[in-house]
Amino acid sequence: MEYRQGSINRIFTVRFDDGDDFLGELTRLIKKEDIRTAWFHVIGGMRQAGVVTGPKEPVMPPEPVWREIDEARETMGTGSIFWDEKDEPKIHLHAALGHHGDTLTACVRKGTKVYLILEVIILEVTGIDATRPWFEAGGFNRLTFQ
Repeated sequence: MEYRQGSINRIFTVRFDDGDDFLGELTRLIKKEDIRTAWFHVIGGMRQAGVVTGPKEPVMPPEPVWREIDEARETMGTGSIFWDEKDEPKIHLHAALGHHGDTLTACVRKGTKVYLILEVIILEVTGIDATRPWFEAGGFNRLTFQ
């Protein structure tokens, strides 16, 4: 385990509307505001997303199990923002996606479209020098302290 202590800096409250590309718009906001380190929470709805529901087997690197969401789903999740070695933001979001009483918990990765509204609060953190570079042995971008 490793850890660092920081402080909350800016706080952003963001509304995404029906049909918005959630991950695309979030990435644009992160770049525009130069949010380098942050945690965020989402609540609302998604109508479309490519998600990973876990590894096929518990090995490294893992083989992800993909699932496509293509229906309105109530959404609640939390995520983090750190940048990679190519100076691009990396968003890591885990969310519970519910539909008619059935809930799927997954890592939200691509192809996201908002259903009705998605509200997000972003808590920017300062005082922590960290990135999310590619971790070859694990096959994923891993949080790394500088």
